[in-house]
This record gives sequence, structure tokens and C-alpha cells, in this order.
Amino acid sequence: MPNRPRLPDAAPTKPEHFFNRRQFIKIAAIGGAAATGVTLGYQGSPLRPDRKDVLHPGLDRPELINLFPVERNRRFDLKGKLTHEMAAGTYNNFYEFYPGRAGPVWKFVDEFEVDPWTIEVTGACRKPRKFGIEDIFKQFGMHQEERTYRFRCVERWAMDVPWTGFELNRLLKAVEPTSDAKFVRFVTAHRPRQMPGVRQSPQYPWPYFEGLRMDEAMNELTLLVTGVYGRLLPRQHGAPFRLIVPWKYGYKSAKSIVRIELLGKQPPTFWNTVSPHEYGFLSNINPKIPHPRWSQAMEWMLDTREQRPTLVYGGYGEHVAKLYG
Repeated sequence: MPNRPRLPDAAPTKPEHFFNRRQFIKIAAIGGAAATGVTLGYQGSPLRPDRKDVLHPGLDRPELINLFPVERNRRFDLKGKLTHEMAAGTYNNFYEFYPGRAGPVWKFVDEFEVDPWTIEVTGACRKPRKFGIEDIFKQFGMHQEERTYRFRCVERWAMDVPWTGFELNRLLKAVEPTSDAKFVRFVTAHRPRQMPGVRQSPQYPWPYFEGLRMDEAMNELTLLVTGVYGRLLPRQHGAPFRLIVPWKYGYKSAKSIVRIELLGKQPPTFWNTVSPHEYGFLSNINPKIPHPRWSQAMEWMLDTREQRPTLVYGGYGEHVAKLYG
């Protein structure tokens, strides 16, 4: 592709240092410092990209595009000013495309093919199944709703976003989990030819994988997301289907999901595997539990840079605190 933007340099971590905690902290600190001090292209650049160049839908299907927007669920409405969609669409964490830190992922996703697409659900269930795009919209489309959620990255940036989707528990119930299903594992697409960050970062244990407890996955807050800002998901947001778990740090919300596994034992997760002393399995938002390299007491809004106090469970304690005793 002519004039294709260049990925930031990110030299692969040496294998002998990959799981060495001290060395990993030194390497990761570079990305962390960049993430907290970055100047957003949306705010600072005199050459702001056009909306149509940044936020075009991942699924280019008129019959699906015309399903949006959907009605907002007023039970989950922040009732305030939302983060500007261009700020949310030009600053993302998606290491498969832009490794090392958050940034302009949208510049590197053009070759990522999201149609056709399937999500395979396997494991401790009576009716394992592969869901195609048509299956998901036909079976669960009538349950789609818009919810405005707070979103908090572990790197301290935050945004308030209108997501469109349906409760994940609807899809899980469709495969009839057995009593052995205690955890749910999510796996992201792994396409090195289409994902330049994967090629550039072979030191990471691709594909990306995350996990929730079964009660967390079945909670009414947990969404399988199909759209954002009243439109189908763009690729940088995790098209065509991603997870949103608003009381957990952003990396728990897996993007571009291709496989869901119902398991009897707690599965490993990507960042807990890479750096277990920094990223736990639960990863609930908590201002009183600092990251080893920074405080989590405050967060900054992605479009305005406004500082605000971090809320326990992202402000969703009334829905989820009972899960943790």
C-alpha cells in the first residue's frame, strides 16, 4: 500500500529475558511512559483526519449498517457528555496492529479482513456451535441495545462510550453450559499477514487470550459488542465482535473474538502470562490497588485530558460487588 504509515520501532524482547521480571519492567516502562505522555492526534494535529477515513465500519454490509442506531437502555446511561468518537477511534490499545502502547491503530487495520467471520463456542456445553455473522445478528439482533459505559484502561486513560451489543449470557445460554463450566476463555483472531503488530512482536504469546469467571461472564453488564457510537464497530475497536466488561481494566475486554471456551479450571490470560506480578486474573478496577509502576487513584479523559478520581469497579459496584464477597 503506497504511503503506508510505519509502525513505531519495537525491538523484540530477547527470549532469555522474556519472563525475567526485572528486564520486562525496563522494556515495558518505555511503552507505559509513552502511553501516559502521548499527545492525541485528534486534539493536537493541525491535519486532523476525516471521520470517514477513520471510523468506517468493519462489516461493509448495508443490511447490517441499516440496523444502527438502536434504542438506548436508560438503565445504563451516564447522562452526561460522552467522549468524542474521533478521540475514541484514533487512540486504541490493540497490540496486534500497534504494539507497545496505545496509539493510532486505525492507520494499520486496512488489510484486516472481518467478513466472513465465525465465533466458535466449545468446551463444557451441550450444544457447541460455530456462530457466523448472519447467525449472530439473526439470533441475537433483536436483543441489541445501546449502553453508555465508563471504560478504564490500566494505563490510566478513560472514556465514556456508547456501545451497542447484547448481553453475553444470551449467547452462552444458547450453547447450554454444563455444571462443569466455571470459567470462560476468549481468543482473538491470529492473522500475522493482516496484523502487522503480530509480525513485529513475535516475543508475545499470540493469539491474544483472556478469561472470566462464569458468574462474571453471565453478569448483565457483560456485553458482546457489535457497534459503537450508533454504528457498526470499526476495526480498531475490535470488529466485528468484541467484549466489554466495564468494571474491569480494558485489556479484559477481548477484541475480534474468534473462539469462546467454557472450562472447568481457571485459564491463563495473556498479560498474566507475560507479567504475572503486574496483571492478575480478576483485574477489577480499584483505585486503592496500584499498578507496580503507577498509582490507579486517578484517570484522565481521552478527549479533554480532564483528571477525575478512579471509581471502585469503575462505578458499577451495585451490579458486581456481590460477586467478590
